[in-house]
Amino acid sequence: MGVVSHGMTNTATYRSWGAMIQRCTNPKNPGFENYGGRGITVDPRWLVFANFFADMGVKPEGLMLERVDNEKGYGPGNCSWATRTEQNRNQRSNRLIT
Repeated sequence: MGVVSHGMTNTATYRSWGAMIQRCTNPKNPGFENYGGRGITVDPRWLVFANFFADMGVKPEGLMLERVDNEKGYGPGNCSWATRTEQNRNQRSNRLIT
């Protein structure tokens, strides 16, 4: 791996990016079963932090990385910063009651 030169290693944005990568690619990660283990991937562009940052910007305080469509992977067009409440509403275990 090359030298990290973006100066954001100790930021919440970088930690969110790193957690996303781990959930989707590391079978030893506790969340892998629900992400990489079920086929959730990371867009190859986002394997580079600078590209993720260019697309998502700084992680707003109190928000978390959210996939809009939980059946699709992480990448441009399917992710946003969301509150915990918004994330809870978007879980695949939720069932619509009419």
